[in-house]
Amino acid sequence: MRPLLVLSLVALAAAPPAPAADVKLPGGYTLEAAPVDPNAAKIVLVGGSNYFKAGEHDYLAGVAVLADLLKQTPGVAPVIAADWPTKAETFANAKAVVLFVDGGAKHAVLKGNRAAEVQKLVDAGVGLVQLHQVADYPKDFGERARAWAGGSWEAGTGQRAHWVHEFKTFPDHPVTRGVTPFKIDDGWLFKNTFVAGKAGVTPLLRTVNPKGKDKEADDGAIVAWAYERPGGKGRSFTFTGAHLHASFAEEGYRRVLVNGILWSAGREVPTTGAPVALDAAKLPTYLTPPPAKK
Repeated sequence: MRPLLVLSLVALAAAPPAPAADVKLPGGYTLEAAPVDPNAAKIVLVGGSNYFKAGEHDYLAGVAVLADLLKQTPGVAPVIAADWPTKAETFANAKAVVLFVDGGAKHAVLKGNRAAEVQKLVDAGVGLVQLHQVADYPKDFGERARAWAGGSWEAGTGQRAHWVHEFKTFPDHPVTRGVTPFKIDDGWLFKNTFVAGKAGVTPLLRTVNPKGKDKEADDGAIVAWAYERPGGKGRSFTFTGAHLHASFAEEGYRRVLVNGILWSAGREVPTTGAPVALDAAKLPTYLTPPPAKK
């Protein structure tokens, strides 16, 4: 291979990822804008920019809603990144990182050097929040993923399906403070694999496929959980739903997600839960427009 070509390829490999093309965020947000208050708890929300269907897997719309909800808690500064941060300082001093991106064969964390970046954050005690497909890792990465978040979804043992469930009761945990019953239609990743003995894992939400024979008391019914890493090395929160943007209309749904993020960031969750005011009629204004037809 020619020397100049080799140098060019090395330079490309070392270059930071290019920003997502034509990303426009709702609510006047600017990608990777540093917090105005340097003393505020920075929470970085990483949303995938790819388009699936209107209101489904709309990750950027979801992180924009979450950013608006998080801003209602004093001393919290949300920062949004599309696909992955392009600035080295975006993850710096973050209290928690929220991942709302593709999983499985297209897992955003497994591209380039991203897994090493997440490992560095986890080693530093930074909170980690995984929404929807992020819990789906390849089997050979499962042990590492469980060390991050306490549990993971694996092909072969894990299952996924869509159904409607109404959550009426909740365990006693900071993430469930002030969470009122809510009913959502979601795409669940269930029958997840957890660390040995579920050490450090607190199941928060359970649901079973109405077409199956599983029981809600079974570990396979766990679709949301909190995880305290060994030795006090940080917290993680995973919710395997979040398929539909419309679910944000449910107050209980909004609160469990925001509580989970705040708890992961080491913030004290109010006894009545985090404030999550939202005009549900404005939810469509967050949606990502479909790509232009060529």
